[in-house]
Amino acid sequence: MAGIDHPIRYRRDIDGLRAVAILPVLLFHAHVPGFSGGYVGVDIFFVISGFLITGIIAREVDEGRFSLVHFYERRFRRIIPALALMILVTLGCAAWLYLPGDLDGVPKSALAATLFASNLWFFTDTGYFAGGADVKPLLHTWSLAVEEQYYIGFPVLLMLLARYAPRWRAVVLTLIAAGSLALAIILQRDTSGFTFYLLPTRAWELFAGGLLALGVLPAINRRWIGELVAWGGLLAIALAVTFYNRDTIFPGLTALPPVLGAAALIHASPGTSVGRLLSLPILVGIGLLSYSLYLWHWPLIVFTEYATDAPLSGATRLIVMAAALLAAALSWRFVERPFRSRARVPARTVFRFTAAAMALLCLSSLGLMAMGGWPSRFAAPVLAQIAGQQDFSPTRKRCHDSYMRGASPCILGAATHPDAMLWGDSHGVELAYALSLEAKRRGRALIERTTSSCPPVLDYEAKDARCAAANRAAFAALRADQGIRRVYLAAFWANGDFDAPDFVARLDRTIAAIRAEGREVVLIGPVPPHPFDVPRHLAHLARAGRMDQAQGVSRAWVDARTVHLRALFTRWQVRGVRLIDPVKALCATDRCAIEAEGKPLYFDSHHLSVAGALRVIRDG
Repeated sequence: MAGIDHPIRYRRDIDGLRAVAILPVLLFHAHVPGFSGGYVGVDIFFVISGFLITGIIAREVDEGRFSLVHFYERRFRRIIPALALMILVTLGCAAWLYLPGDLDGVPKSALAATLFASNLWFFTDTGYFAGGADVKPLLHTWSLAVEEQYYIGFPVLLMLLARYAPRWRAVVLTLIAAGSLALAIILQRDTSGFTFYLLPTRAWELFAGGLLALGVLPAINRRWIGELVAWGGLLAIALAVTFYNRDTIFPGLTALPPVLGAAALIHASPGTSVGRLLSLPILVGIGLLSYSLYLWHWPLIVFTEYATDAPLSGATRLIVMAAALLAAALSWRFVERPFRSRARVPARTVFRFTAAAMALLCLSSLGLMAMGGWPSRFAAPVLAQIAGQQDFSPTRKRCHDSYMRGASPCILGAATHPDAMLWGDSHGVELAYALSLEAKRRGRALIERTTSSCPPVLDYEAKDARCAAANRAAFAALRADQGIRRVYLAAFWANGDFDAPDFVARLDRTIAAIRAEGREVVLIGPVPPHPFDVPRHLAHLARAGRMDQAQGVSRAWVDARTVHLRALFTRWQVRGVRLIDPVKALCATDRCAIEAEGKPLYFDSHHLSVAGALRVIRDG
């Protein structure tokens, strides 16, 4: 069996590499320009962890002294104390700050994080109504869950291989890693979150570091080759951090550059200029703080953005990043370091503390869950505003995305054959419901064909290829049903992507194609979006007694964001296309309205609530 040829020794460059991992994550989450791909820092952490932990386990297994009890003692010392403190503080801050609907998910995620299952929780906690990352202060714990799930089985695997197939250890681990990578590539376009959150498609990144620790690559004996490999690894990481963004399909093939870059740095940097760079005191210092910094930075960012209803920027960004560094330094000095000392904290104490901390967190989480968001903390006006988050179409769950689910499209209104169709993306759902109420009063019906993130444009190439298929199906159904005389088109026209001249030209051709079938076209124009969750923002204002400050974005901003689309309105109207203009209904002054008659006009930042949709249909 191939053992570990080098002694386990401290490497300053690896602590420097931890800094290379954590700083992009911090800067990405703080919205610092130039770090749009900073999320790859998590992948670098996986490689580092795989390298260090595999080296320790393999050496002890090879020497016949490996103990699962001692292994988990070390893991508990390293992970539990700082994590438990962060979760407990996060629960307390959320209970003080969060509105009922937003608080509801925090104890659930805290329970999952305590049990190292938060990746499973966040994988299942998806959809329009699950709440976005901006209200999930424990979202970052998914990566800790992936690691701990990995380390449940990995030590046992190494022990089994040492006993039954010692000569095949590297081969077996390479095959498992290759299978995990292949699965990640096959599923890289999966939109469910499986590839991102779950171990089967992330394990190869830990294996990449582990295989390095097992010596599968030969040592680099020529300095120039080491320099080339090390600088190449650093460049691969830098390119990913700089050029990847939220729209990059990740992980999968795109995870290879940062993962291989990290592996290259671990393998080649000792003795090179890159190694000396990574060994600089400032990088080593940040690397030592990296675990605590990872734990604390995200809750601080989430809570600050929640309280201010705005993304981090300017002085606030600097203050929050400084606070994260301070919290990390205090956590490392007074929590991490003491617990790592066997002289100060014996093994028995570690296990007792772990059991007690997990019990406390589980009981605290279950207690908050039982309170159902704890609405009694707030006055009635606050609760009335936050209730707007639930003012979406009662048919949304049943009718939206019917094509993607293989279901028949919904017919809304009276019990008769529909004479109209609303074709659009998720912005059309509440508008379809509002139109159906009027149709029902007239004894008529409307068919809803809405698909998430798929504007009703025939040759639009979305990220999801099913969009084009859904649009073709909608148009084919229209052509086949001569009873449908009117087609409403609705989409998130003001999202910033749908105002390009080539996209507007495609919409123009789609309108022409519908009219060529002899059908009336009604275009529902752009709904003004806002940089905050509207019901939450209104609830914050109500809580502070400042409802007189309730206003949205400027009408001029909306017009500028949809200039190419609005330029064709007159031409379309001349041709007989009818326009329902949300800007006219919502932006009677120079600022757009976000509430009317005590009700929010949106259920999030850009989707109209039922109240908002009724207003647009009535006044637009």
